Amino acid sequence: MTKPSSGTYRWTICALLFFATTINYLDRQVLGLLKPFLEAEFQWTETDYSHIVMAFTASYALGLVVFGRIIDRIGTKTGYSISVTLWSIAAMSHALVRSTLGFGMARAALGLGESGNFPAAVKTVSEWFPKRERALATGIFDSGANIGACVAPLLVPWLLGAYGWEFAFVITGCIGFVWLIAWRLLYERPSLHKKVSEEELRYIRIDDEPKETGENAAPDARETWLSLFSLRPTWSFIVGKFLTDPIWYFFMFWLPSYFSSTFQLDLKKPGLPLVIVYSAATIGAIGGGLLSSRLIGKGWSVSRARSVALLVSACCVVPVMAARFAGDMWLVVGLLSVAIAGNAAWSANIYTIVSDMLPARSVSSVIGIGGMAGAIGGVLFPMFVGYTLDYYKAAGNIVAGYNLIFAVCGLSFLLAWVIIRKITPEFVPVSK
Repeated sequence: MTKPSSGTYRWTICALLFFATTINYLDRQVLGLLKPFLEAEFQWTETDYSHIVMAFTASYALGLVVFGRIIDRIGTKTGYSISVTLWSIAAMSHALVRSTLGFGMARAALGLGESGNFPAAVKTVSEWFPKRERALATGIFDSGANIGACVAPLLVPWLLGAYGWEFAFVITGCIGFVWLIAWRLLYERPSLHKKVSEEELRYIRIDDEPKETGENAAPDARETWLSLFSLRPTWSFIVGKFLTDPIWYFFMFWLPSYFSSTFQLDLKKPGLPLVIVYSAATIGAIGGGLLSSRLIGKGWSVSRARSVALLVSACCVVPVMAARFAGDMWLVVGLLSVAIAGNAAWSANIYTIVSDMLPARSVSSVIGIGGMAGAIGGVLFPMFVGYTLDYYKAAGNIVAGYNLIFAVCGLSFLLAWVIIRKITPEFVPVSK
């Protein structure tokens, strides 16, 4: 594999994406960790909480489409800045809420702002990295989601105990503005950046495909957003996100409550089981990206490498179905860790196939479309989760409800892989 002898500024950009995603998920995770405390204070049922989660995911779905198109038009520097500003203000606004409806509105605002993160980050990777490094770069920045989820169980209980739940939202929300200053100072497109050498710029462009022409070519900037739906890669990404994103939402929003109700975990103290589980996601995100990048480096085609990486990731989620047979908390932690690692590895590669098959000018729009599909799934799945848990809680066996949900989680990724391969047998650039 050809590598530049000098010039690594692209990894500085990757670090910025990593920290943005970390903050994104830190802000998102606060409510899940405070759920047992807030549901007692505001008398929430599981269904009430599921509606608050749905408000976030519905707004997130709408925002993904809007931000995806906006970022393709105005660029990542400005688009990302708008997104981080909006979500940081929304995160802090939770501290002012005093009703269930108010939490739903605050979560909706947070979802709208946070929806810009992944379209902007994936587009940035497509502009700053050659294909052979994109899955690894995506895995690194995507692991920020898991670091955020790891930091939250340590930080939020301390803030709750020391200052109250309001400050948990305020302090975590403020962090986004620190990142925003760094982004404005350090980011520019690679062709315009003074710290990018000619050698590094050539390496970034080493895997670029010649522009395709013909009636089946990727849409150019003059064509409409709706024309993206005529492309198979768009539908592969839609399916991949719709069937798997809801599983991550469940892991993020309900696992703290699961450990609290099943194993009596005290959520006012730093939660080691949650830290271990979410740490596994970091390993999965980087490992999944590294796997496909290494396979490409060994001479595998991009398509074959991505397909195998996705299949391995999907298989790693299956063992979570065995959680129903595990009475020991640490065995459950192990099963969930493997599943969440597989989930994160899947995410690193599913985002990358978009930039593999479509030109950079369409990437954010398609990421937004697929993200919207995932968020719609994230709206529907909490309904199933909420009603299931309320039913089994009333029957005095809430653990059985979680077991049913884990069975759905375990099969969803394999189903998604099969359908994706039917739609796009090869992950190659769209062409005639």
